[in-house]
Amino acid sequence: MSPADARLKPVPTAMTEAEWRQRVNLAAAYRLVALFGWDDLVDTHISARVPGPEHHFLINPYGLLFEEITASSLVKVDLDGNQLTESEYSINPAGFTIHSAIHEVRDDAGCVLHLHTPDGTAVASAMEGLLPLNQTAQLVTGDLAYHDYEGIALDHDERPRIQRDLGTKNHLLLRNHGTLTVGRSVASAFERMYHLERACTMQVRTRMLGPTAYPVEDAVVAKNEKLVSDLDAMERRSTRLVWPPLLRKLDRVDPSYKT
Repeated sequence: MSPADARLKPVPTAMTEAEWRQRVNLAAAYRLVALFGWDDLVDTHISARVPGPEHHFLINPYGLLFEEITASSLVKVDLDGNQLTESEYSINPAGFTIHSAIHEVRDDAGCVLHLHTPDGTAVASAMEGLLPLNQTAQLVTGDLAYHDYEGIALDHDERPRIQRDLGTKNHLLLRNHGTLTVGRSVASAFERMYHLERACTMQVRTRMLGPTAYPVEDAVVAKNEKLVSDLDAMERRSTRLVWPPLLRKLDRVDPSYKT
C-alpha cells in the first residue's frame, strides 16, 4: 500500500475513490511546496483535474497556508468558476484564470503547478530566460514555453493567450511573474517543477560568479533534451520512483494532509 492509500479517514460519501485519491495527492503537493520553501503566504496555486468526463478541477481554498491544506479542504470548481463543494473559503480569482485556461484545452493536464519563488521569478524576469547551462536545465529547456506578463491574471480574456503560449509544452515561465508546470499526474507536475526551480537557482548562482559560464556543446544539450522527451517514461519515473518516497518523507513530517 502506498503512502497516499494509507488513509487517515474513509472516503467521504458522494465522492468517488478516484477523486479522493486525487485530493490526497494534491494536498500532499501543497504540503511539499511548503516544506521545500516554495510557498508565498496564501498566494500561488496548484490544481488537479478530478477524474471523470467533466472538466472539474480541485484547487486550494483561498485563505489557508499551504501547510494547512488537507484533502477534504480542497475546493472543486468547474470551468466557469462555480464552486461545486461547500467551503467557507472562496478561490483565488487569478489562480482560476490561469488554471482554468490550461484545464480547458489540455486533456493531459492532470495537474498544474504555479509558483512565485525568488529564483524562478528572477529567471522569468531576465531577458535571457532559462539557459541550458547545466544538466538540470537541459531536462527543462526543450519543453519550455514563455508567456508575457499582462498584470495580475484577473482578466479571463488572457486565457487564450496562455493557451497559445503554453501549447503542448509542460514547463512555462510567466514573464515577470513566476514558474508553472503541467503533468499528467500530480507526481509529474511536481517533479517537473523541482527541476525547473532547481535549474533557475543554478542559473542565478552561476551568474553571480561572473559573466561567463563554461560552454556546453549543442549536441550534448540536444542529447539531454531528447532523453526527457519520452513522456511515458518520464511519467513512470515520476509516479513510481519519485512520488512514493516524497510521500513517505511527508508522512514522517505530518500525515494530516490525508484528512
